[in-house]
Amino acid sequence: MADRKLLPRYALVTPARNEAAFLRNTIESMIRQTVLPVKWVIVNDGSTDDTATIAQEYAAKYRWIELLNLPIRKDRSFAAKVYAFNAGLEELKGLEYDLIGNLDADVALDADHFEFLLAKFREDSALGVAGTVFREDDGYSSERDSLEGQLHVSGQCQLFRRQCFADVGGYVANRAGGIDWIAVTTARMKGWKTRSFREKSFFHHRHLGTAERSAFAAGFSYGEKDYYLGGHPLWELFRVAFRMAKGRYLLEGLALGLGFGWAALRRVPRPIPPELVAFHRREQMKKLKIILKSLLARKRIDKFTILPE
Repeated sequence: MADRKLLPRYALVTPARNEAAFLRNTIESMIRQTVLPVKWVIVNDGSTDDTATIAQEYAAKYRWIELLNLPIRKDRSFAAKVYAFNAGLEELKGLEYDLIGNLDADVALDADHFEFLLAKFREDSALGVAGTVFREDDGYSSERDSLEGQLHVSGQCQLFRRQCFADVGGYVANRAGGIDWIAVTTARMKGWKTRSFREKSFFHHRHLGTAERSAFAAGFSYGEKDYYLGGHPLWELFRVAFRMAKGRYLLEGLALGLGFGWAALRRVPRPIPPELVAFHRREQMKKLKIILKSLLARKRIDKFTILPE
């Protein structure tokens, strides 16, 4: 690793609602980091469990950890995470830092996770957003089981260069979700490099998208989101087939297709600008052509590196 004194400084915000089951593990993995943030704001977003109690226990011991309590919200949507994140961001005013990150409250990190990412930002001034692949306890790996590839950075742990975060306008409070995807894809559209690295990984304790809902409901919601975010119908058809071909994800794949179809039938307005939709679809069609060409040639393809950096 590079000289730690030369690494950029970073700050983190963690929106947390009813995360008592996992938060302690997340905090413990942050305490073990070889390079600590200048400040980590844990935003208790109206939790009804022991989330605030756990966070306060650690905030009392470590000056770089701060707890911010927000009132209970009657209206729950994906936009709530953005409101909580922005509240935490306000607590960072006046501090000097180079990178700003979102860290979910249900992950576990290797001790050198952030040192690794900070070194990547130091090496490449054009790098706007960075993260790593992740694993889940059912065997899921974003490196192996996702079609997003190395250019996407998963929302559970995203680190932004501050100028990049400003250029994309921060997180968009979209009620339907996809806030992490919108930020990362917008960054790429504006000319920033975005990258997930497979050399490191983190563990995600909760199955992707299942907070307070079933896996089928999560799949349906992701399908709707794919439509909201301008996904190309041909790519979605391929994505559904890809999921259903994996026996353990059969129902989730079906739910994904149903969600996309239901949103399309209702012609739900999209919360993103047309130029982002066009950019997104060009990337999807490029990936689809590469995949189909490889299948016809009976060549194995590394889905993670399907699109070059």
